Amino acid sequence: MRFDHRAAAVALCLTVAAFTGACQKNGTQTSSTSGTEGTTPSAQGVQVARVDLGTSLANDNTVATQTNTFLPNQTIYASVVTNGSAPSAELKTRFTYQDGQVVDESTRTIAPSGQAVTEFHVSKPDGFPVGKYKVEVFVNGTSAATKEFEVKST
Repeated sequence: MRFDHRAAAVALCLTVAAFTGACQKNGTQTSSTSGTEGTTPSAQGVQVARVDLGTSLANDNTVATQTNTFLPNQTIYASVVTNGSAPSAELKTRFTYQDGQVVDESTRTIAPSGQAVTEFHVSKPDGFPVGKYKVEVFVNGTSAATKEFEVKST
């Protein structure tokens, strides 16, 4: 009996393709607009693990005290925690008001090797209007996470 190497190679390729597709479906989570973080793998392997909001930062760019409620005159800090490695990845935040109006957009280029924390912030000297807001984080142009917050007068 002869062993058919071509048939074995084709069977192996089909098995690997099926396995790879199944792994990709299970490993991808999309972010929701309810304010929870998600991870969306980028083409370069950088994923957003979480987004923390607060009124001040620690020395390592993490939020010192987390909150989702701010006063109109406060600076709003967003710490974007990423996992993965890439020689270059673009992180962008877009802060929007409840009516969809863009309050601020900022972009940072990072070169992470493992977990990294990138700081973004927004302030308005004459104060933010009271209402609901959200910050959306993009990795290389693809939406990766959202976080909702509110500005209240007291």
